Amino acid sequence: MLQPPHSSLQVAAVPAPRLPARDRDQDAPWHTEAVCRRDEAGLFFAPSKEPTAARLSREEAAKRVCARCPVMVECREHALLQPEPYGVWGGLTAAERRVVLARRRRREMELKKTARPADRIAAAG
Repeated sequence: MLQPPHSSLQVAAVPAPRLPARDRDQDAPWHTEAVCRRDEAGLFFAPSKEPTAARLSREEAAKRVCARCPVMVECREHALLQPEPYGVWGGLTAAERRVVLARRRRREMELKKTARPADRIAAAG
């Protein structure tokens, strides 16, 4: 993700060990440990006019790389907070991230609606 895309579809078969966030070097940025910094970067971004079947296959391969990444959660949150409009980040495609963001917005709205009656009761009391 952090390197320019290339056409390699190689996926390493050996999973990287996941270290809990507290065991990682807290001074290093999360992306220094990203598995995609290695040679699979081309999996994460679509070439222009990519056929649907090829895109789905590439995205699944990218998600397999993400699944073994020790910083997948940090990557996903980065992509959701930016928001990143393209590519696979933290195991989610751009379309999947839009769904997550929409759900978060809906949940925030519901929480605000349920908090309002409590605020009115407190103000009246």
